[in-house]
Amino acid sequence: MLDRAAHDALVAAVGTENVISDPVQLRSYECDGLTGFRQIPSLVVLPRATEHVANAVRACHRHGVPFVARGAGTGLSGGAMPVADGVVISLQRMREIVDIDPIDRRAVLQPGVTNLDITKAAAAHGLYYAPDPSSQQVCTIGGNIAENSGGAHCLKYGFTTNHVLSMTVVLPDGEIVTLGGDTDEQLGPDLRGVVIGSEGTLGIACDITVRLLRTPETVRTLLADFPSVTAAGDVVSDLVAAGIIPAAVEMMDNLAIQAAEKAVGAGYTLSTPAALVVELDGPESECEAQFAEVRAICDRHGCTRLHIAETAAERARIWKGRKAAFAAVGRISPDYIVQDGVVPRTRLAEVLNRIENMGRDAGLRVANVFHAGDGNLHPLVLFDEDAGELERAEELSTDIAELCVELGGSLSGEHGIGTDKACSMPRMFGEADLSTMDRVRTAFDPQHLCNPGKLLPTPRLCGEQPGRYRPHPLEEAGVIERL
Repeated sequence: MLDRAAHDALVAAVGTENVISDPVQLRSYECDGLTGFRQIPSLVVLPRATEHVANAVRACHRHGVPFVARGAGTGLSGGAMPVADGVVISLQRMREIVDIDPIDRRAVLQPGVTNLDITKAAAAHGLYYAPDPSSQQVCTIGGNIAENSGGAHCLKYGFTTNHVLSMTVVLPDGEIVTLGGDTDEQLGPDLRGVVIGSEGTLGIACDITVRLLRTPETVRTLLADFPSVTAAGDVVSDLVAAGIIPAAVEMMDNLAIQAAEKAVGAGYTLSTPAALVVELDGPESECEAQFAEVRAICDRHGCTRLHIAETAAERARIWKGRKAAFAAVGRISPDYIVQDGVVPRTRLAEVLNRIENMGRDAGLRVANVFHAGDGNLHPLVLFDEDAGELERAEELSTDIAELCVELGGSLSGEHGIGTDKACSMPRMFGEADLSTMDRVRTAFDPQHLCNPGKLLPTPRLCGEQPGRYRPHPLEEAGVIERL
């Protein structure tokens, strides 16, 4: 529990009306989208302006209180899980779109603005915001910055870091700084890039300036069925080899297709082993020429059905199925874990076959839906906690993430490391690498109050796995000694 001085300082920082202390209401903040990790915070503060955020952080710094910034709580790695005896700084009331600049194609936003609302606000000017996570209707730009989120269209347009020009950041001691600028070219180290993707461990992004793009002249979308995931994977490799960079290439296996179709009726073929959603955008002449090549490549690899969206409504229905896939899995399984990893495109078929075998060995089903264009997998491990399958599911999920590293990929593409995969970091990075990351983190946050226990492995979190040593409170008090 917070001591009275810390509690009163936080209330003074944001105002009584912006504080939650009721035990029942606090439970709403005990986890993010990874519900297997839970911790009830001591207090939740809901600032309405950057200065309020800074005041709250200064109070935490002054009283040694750990804090966790939170957007919409849609993250899937436990990155926004509270800390015991700590505070959640919720940014959900900072939802103002401060400015849309159609001339320089920029938008200035508070961190609680949802991803999709940026595009809605810019649409009247013929502009849009490119990164589009599946949760874009509810996830926030602040959370996107923390995780460096991507989405279906990141193959062509990149991730959050490619679209954030600058941001006001509240550092872990409460200092307010501006990182980045009006252009991509900045003098000195790219501290903007350091903070993006740091999972809320280096500070809290507040006033954010993002790049807007011109709405494409033409968009063409197709849904193609294939006799195997191998055939669908070969199409992806051939598209890139042919010099075609689609706006998006998404793959779903049969389990994911069944779930999505039952949920939203997107027009998917229930019996097909695998399907690709391929989207091209740009000048009409270019799209038409490349679209013909895409159809030819699909036919060459045994495409069994090819449906072309003829209207905006059809296109939206296809994408609704894909973007609903995670939640839709709840229709075919009582419980599931969403994993996130990356492999080289050329090893997609291999990793999917390995995952199928691993699931069979564990006695569990795994549905696969992912960004095939850049090899970003999202396996969904299906299980029944009431049947005692949780431990097996968690082990299988971890094994899949570490398999991605074994095959030359990474532990995460966009969901982050958080609590979920911190103990797997030594599989990807050496001791010197992890030490360097910790030194960077310590430079920003010497007291390690800002989202502690996330991203990097520690003995408390990971047993004997490598990580920065943290003394036990009894050791600090001189009651015990470290052997």
